[in-house]
Amino acid sequence: MAFKTASLNHSDDDGTRELTIKEFKRWLMRFDTDKDRRISKKELREIVKATGGWFSGWKGKAGIRTADRNGNGFVDECEIENLIQFAQKELGVRIIPN
Repeated sequence: MAFKTASLNHSDDDGTRELTIKEFKRWLMRFDTDKDRRISKKELREIVKATGGWFSGWKGKAGIRTADRNGNGFVDECEIENLIQFAQKELGVRIIPN
């Protein structure tokens, strides 16, 4: 599954999107609706929907469970690496070094 969001325009031959870590973080923060600099399960569900993904509720919950190492229900700056791994596996995005 590839990103269908127009602002993510670095397309690879197989339809996946390539983003730098900085671009990915900036894109994630567009979904931080309460501006707390963390991604909640609800916000991650919206990210899955924006990528054209199916089962956004399930994937949002799975993403939080995968990335949220301290168990507070949010993905914060120190857990972004875990969310990057989830995005590469489940959302069809390739994250490249800055």
